[in-house]
Amino acid sequence: MAATRLELNLMRLLSRCEALAAERRDPEEWRLEKYVAALEDMLRELKKQSSKPAPELMNEYSRKVDFLKGLLEAEKLSSSTEKALANQLLAPGRTPTTAKERTPATKTVHLQTKARCTGQMRSELLGTVCSVLLLCFIAHCPGCVQLYTSDEKQSAVELDAVLQHHQDMQEKLAEEMLSLARSLKNNTLAAQNVIKQDNQTLSHSLRMADQNFEKLKDESDRLEQHAKKSVNWLLWIMLIVVCFIFISMILFIRIFPKLK
Repeated sequence: MAATRLELNLMRLLSRCEALAAERRDPEEWRLEKYVAALEDMLRELKKQSSKPAPELMNEYSRKVDFLKGLLEAEKLSSSTEKALANQLLAPGRTPTTAKERTPATKTVHLQTKARCTGQMRSELLGTVCSVLLLCFIAHCPGCVQLYTSDEKQSAVELDAVLQHHQDMQEKLAEEMLSLARSLKNNTLAAQNVIKQDNQTLSHSLRMADQNFEKLKDESDRLEQHAKKSVNWLLWIMLIVVCFIFISMILFIRIFPKLK
């Protein structure tokens, strides 16, 4: 059975949501959440239709939508341990959404999310261990506190210098970008004026061409009428001459009879 328009839209939006879930998103990213909510509405509408897909396919759609919804809820958790546990409980889809996919996109997203949560847990654990070791080292070596403090101050000074350098570079870059923007604006205005003048010149040339064409047409009509008149006068003159010659020949024959 051919897929309905609603099912095709559901598949396209589901593929788009899987692509967004596979990317690294900003915390303020809102599109995926809105898309998943739209997927839920489309899935409910699809279940109400009489020509809905097979039950296995409907279960697969529901499984993928629930996976994306659970993924969003897991990302809202504060602790990396809770995120990892929530991701472990998610069930990705079993079949690809589009024909271009070799493996289900939700399964790939699931693996990426698990790896990301594992990395966050490892980083937090390493940070905690380093803090504990540092505290133990300072507690057993009081003389190192002053050295650690001086190194920390020196690092802070170096960090301020680096930040100031980057800020100066950003300000310089911003000034260069503003200068380029002004130059681009001036060039655009100049090009606009040149194009406007060219359009005016072209319009004037077209008007002159139309006027010349009208004048040429009038002169052609006058020349044609003049040619017709001259031909008529010439024809009448030739007829008169022929008639005169004919009458003259008759008179000549009458006046001078044939010699015997």
